Amino acid sequence: MILFVSGRCDIPAHYSSWLFHRFEAGFVDVRNPFDAHQISRIFLNEQNIDALLFCTKNPLPMMPRLKELAFPFLFHVTITPYHADVEPFRVDKQMIIEAVKELSDQIGRENVVVRYDPILFTNRYTPEYHVHAFHALAKQLEGVVSTIVISFVDLYKNTKANAKSIGLHPCTDALIYKTAQGIGAVGKQYGISVQTCHEPYDLRAYGIEKGACVSVEIMERLLQRPYVASKGKPIRNCGCIPTVDIGDYNACPHLCKYCYANYDERKVRTNVLRHDPTSSILLGHVSEDDHIIVRKEKGHRQMSLF
Repeated sequence: MILFVSGRCDIPAHYSSWLFHRFEAGFVDVRNPFDAHQISRIFLNEQNIDALLFCTKNPLPMMPRLKELAFPFLFHVTITPYHADVEPFRVDKQMIIEAVKELSDQIGRENVVVRYDPILFTNRYTPEYHVHAFHALAKQLEGVVSTIVISFVDLYKNTKANAKSIGLHPCTDALIYKTAQGIGAVGKQYGISVQTCHEPYDLRAYGIEKGACVSVEIMERLLQRPYVASKGKPIRNCGCIPTVDIGDYNACPHLCKYCYANYDERKVRTNVLRHDPTSSILLGHVSEDDHIIVRKEKGHRQMSLF
């Protein structure tokens, strides 16, 4: 099992104390987003967990405690070029870039991926703006990371609700290809592989490959052994292998205007107050009405014959 921490909310940035409590306790409870009283209990041991995938806008709260992690892990760190009109509670981007550099030194550049996503367009955030911002980012990350993942904005419920207030432009082919052409050239200039994940566009003509954020090949490199992925479908039917997310929707205080996982800001503010760092579950507590099912989904090990 690959534990995803997290696509539903930024656990490393906002809930890292809770996460380390769960590692110490040896298990985590995850509420089913479609059945409020069904809970999956995941035992955090070597027999059950293959690796950890951290996805965050701010790894800084976790970094002093990385040596406490008992499992192999990867970091995906999102660095976008937006201001408070789109990311009202953003952390200083230069601090995050410096954190990526430190992460790369600690765990190796192959284990740190930067995400420049999603790319959206407004009167302020034009293709020229994105290419300029990507150039400034890539220049600082030369030799620090091997890969930057890009994607273009999808119209999730929250994005649609905020489209008018941020002046969102339709994501046309012309805007996409113009941006991709510039970003691909920058990646080549600084020796950084640029790839998409879950995008229908073929951007290989601009030096941008289609790829998976997490694949069997990535896992085998990380684990240094053959790896067979757990059964199941990726969340968005992209090329990534299945992971198990331990986060909750409507729980991320970043409140980015394009986020798919936050679709009710009032609920986010309420949910944040329900968080108890000592609880087995991210929001609130397990009650007598809840039904707990133990989840076991470890990737199969292939037997070596030699």
